[in-house]
Amino acid sequence: MTEQRISKENTAEARWADTSPRNLNEQQWALAEPIFLQKYWSGEKAPADRQADARALWNDEGLFVLFRCVQREALVVGDTPQTSRKVIGLWDRDVCEVFLAPGQATPCRYFEFEAAPNGEWLDIRIRLTAEGRISDWEFKSGMSVTASVEPDRVLISMFIPWSSEIPKPSAGDAFRANFFRCVGSGEQRGYLAWQPTFTEEPSFHVPEAFGWLRFEK
Repeated sequence: MTEQRISKENTAEARWADTSPRNLNEQQWALAEPIFLQKYWSGEKAPADRQADARALWNDEGLFVLFRCVQREALVVGDTPQTSRKVIGLWDRDVCEVFLAPGQATPCRYFEFEAAPNGEWLDIRIRLTAEGRISDWEFKSGMSVTASVEPDRVLISMFIPWSSEIPKPSAGDAFRANFFRCVGSGEQRGYLAWQPTFTEEPSFHVPEAFGWLRFEK
């Protein structure tokens, strides 16, 4: 696809948090700008009972992202949650994802973070080369996840700490980013995206489709 140009439609805001959110229902989440996941990766509008929104906060510790997902179908999750280590293949279940790349240019290196309704998680460092995509499964971001399954909705939060790999931005800086949700199974599986990738088959690994996440203070 054609490289995106920065615009209101593809720019989201991460709001400064004076204190780190430790609760999924803290008031400061409500003050953050919603990032709507209302379309499938193809650009087709998703049904209302599959839509979600994400909200981003940041401070000196790191980036906090909360997904609020409508959930009116059976969950697709592991029977025995593994939360003490990353879960390879998590993308085949119900999951919310953040793709993040420091800087404003189209990235050839970015990070993928996934979190499931049962608290399972996955972090990957990805590099694109002429030969294809290289995934570093040993990458350790230090991310943490909190999740809650409620009547008709799922809440999932991620904490991604700043590091040498993902340095703390300054107010006004922007990272390239995209936000996704996978829900359901089989032929009914849905792949929702903040910024659709418009690939022939479902794929989120399209850096030129990434939007911009601006850090405001």
